[in-house]
Amino acid sequence: MISVIIPLYNAENTILAALDSVKNQEGNFDFEIIVINDGSTDKSAEKVQQFIDENPQLKIQLIHQENKGVSWARNAGLRLAKGEWIAFLDSDDVWLPHKTKVMMKVLTENPEIDFLVALRNSERIWFPYKINYKNLAKITLNKLLFRIEGQTSTAIFKRKILINTGLFNENQKYSEDANYWMRISKHNNMFILAEDLVITGAGKKSFGESGLSANLQAMEKGIQKNLKEMYLTKRINFSKYFFFFLFSKLKYLLRIFKSK
Repeated sequence: MISVIIPLYNAENTILAALDSVKNQEGNFDFEIIVINDGSTDKSAEKVQQFIDENPQLKIQLIHQENKGVSWARNAGLRLAKGEWIAFLDSDDVWLPHKTKVMMKVLTENPEIDFLVALRNSERIWFPYKINYKNLAKITLNKLLFRIEGQTSTAIFKRKILINTGLFNENQKYSEDANYWMRISKHNNMFILAEDLVITGAGKKSFGESGLSANLQAMEKGIQKNLKEMYLTKRINFSKYFFFFLFSKLKYLLRIFKSK
């Protein structure tokens, strides 16, 4: 079974498309869909409940909580998940119909892979990631420090990661997914599939356009927090920490320039 975790906050205009994209996945997959309503004030929860009523054949849970942020919502879903595989889907994103079929084929044929992400919005794989003959690029901590790859809605991973890594940091609101990926990399084999399988945020660019990532200053603060954590936990030494500190500051300035 594949557990699909969907955090929901004021997404009445997009949540049904997200749910339909799971419903319409090609192949015969056993999904459980866990929607965590993070204190929405619009009609998001009502639309999800209507979808549940209209699709009794699907296994869907709608959980309500006070507004605590996306990390709290994802963790609430992860605690309830029963699947041997875990997948994320944000409420303003959609999976392409063949997404699960393609990624599960890769995971089945390569059992050493614990965590797999894919491309979205017609993006490409850049340095330092290098695609191999299987159309896969290995993800490591050093590469994540250089460039984060793997948007959350593209991810699918083995349940064992919940045991050897734990959950999202609930006190971190920005770059929380990057933090989780970095922590996952300590004990697990991670890869990115060079195939476009998800549409996120209606195809908008990653930084400075909308949502949490529109706050570039807060995003940079989250990135610097991740760097410091990797140093304090002895995942990287001081020279590497200092290099990536300066490198991140340079990227931040470039993003400010591009956003204007």
